[in-house]
Amino acid sequence: MNVILKNLLRFCILILFQVLVLNRITLLWWTEPTGFPPFMPHIYQLAILLMPFETPVWLLLLSGFAVGISIDAFMDTAGINAFATVLLAYWRTNILTTLLPRSLNEYSGLEPTIKNMGAFPFLSYSLILIIFHHLAYYLLLAWSFSEFGRLLLQVGAATVTSMIFVVIYVLLFTKQEVARL
Repeated sequence: MNVILKNLLRFCILILFQVLVLNRITLLWWTEPTGFPPFMPHIYQLAILLMPFETPVWLLLLSGFAVGISIDAFMDTAGINAFATVLLAYWRTNILTTLLPRSLNEYSGLEPTIKNMGAFPFLSYSLILIIFHHLAYYLLLAWSFSEFGRLLLQVGAATVTSMIFVVIYVLLFTKQEVARL
């Protein structure tokens, strides 16, 4: 399948899944007012995380904005998702360059997956970028450091649930080609 068509299809499926399923799930752990803050799992970042290694930064930023603003349109969050996803897209190349032993151009035609990168580098890459995304998202949503502990709980819980969804998605729905370099 054409790479552009594949990523466009992934973009649409992830946004639909986020909007129709995950946005309707607000996870509450305790019902007391002082209990764990509510949070929502996110999976739409995978549209950026799984773009091919050699994707130029300008295209990552444009795609990040498109994904984020699409989610914002459905969630009525006034650009918070767009900002957080563009931030994720901006840092993506730097994180990959740091974690991988070779230049990104040497992974031509491949996507960042567990099989192509190895389990630890892929999970590290995903975890770092999802933490950046969730920290930006929840900080802008709260617009305050007054309840810093609550903010960290939301970021931590959303990161854990998002990482579970990321691993499930990658294992079930990505073609696992081994890089032959």
